[in-house]
Amino acid sequence: MLISLVLGAIVGAVLGLTGAGGGILAVPALVFGMGWPMQQATPVALVAVSGSAAVGAIEAFRQRLVRYRAALLMAVAGIPTTAVGAILARALPQRLLLVLFAGVMLVVATRLLRRTLRESAVASHESALCMARVNPATGRLIWTWATAAALIMTGATTGLMTGLLGVGGGFIIVPMMRKLTNVSMHGVVATSLMVITLVGGAGVIATMRHGVTLPLDVVLWFSLATATGMLIGRVASHRLSGRHVQLGFAVILIGVAIGLMAKAAIT
Repeated sequence: MLISLVLGAIVGAVLGLTGAGGGILAVPALVFGMGWPMQQATPVALVAVSGSAAVGAIEAFRQRLVRYRAALLMAVAGIPTTAVGAILARALPQRLLLVLFAGVMLVVATRLLRRTLRESAVASHESALCMARVNPATGRLIWTWATAAALIMTGATTGLMTGLLGVGGGFIIVPMMRKLTNVSMHGVVATSLMVITLVGGAGVIATMRHGVTLPLDVVLWFSLATATGMLIGRVASHRLSGRHVQLGFAVILIGVAIGLMAKAAIT
């Protein structure tokens, strides 16, 4: 219990400081701290992450920031691929899963470093890949086949990565929606939280259906500690430089990725 409390508090604090997606830290924390295989760590991490996302989604919904139709379409597309990811996770060897997860962490760290180390902010322009646009007169998405295709693609990719590695929230939904839509950043993040809640919950069910059991005591304490640590991290984030926090987070990701590769080499 003590280990799960400490791990949850550390993960939550970092999440609160960075605003990053949870699975990318929670899964390796459980792999290293509890000595679990990834197939066992993934659903526990997803419970904690989905619970935190649900709280954020409810608050964002009250503020009318959630694009709930878009979120529901992405969830409908993502839930079936979550099951596919869970099947793959059970079929693939532990060593390969560790390497894949390390690769995801390095991609995220590289993106963070590139964005943070840029000397001057670049004005944001609509992406050349934008397929789904907001009607400026109504503030709502213009629903076309291109809009539906962009959201389905985003949801399906998120579901696959959620089932396979327990990641896919802020690190897939947010950048894909920023590229494929012109929804504001606040709207993207809020919508992402709703999708994470729905797809993450489906990911837990999918992994349990394929033989993974949840240690309820660890799930409870890890989730509570993560939520507590996140609150502390949010308070601390107001006193720290955002640039330094992002750089530190990128360094942590690189360090953990190297650790996962080393674990894969000796597994």
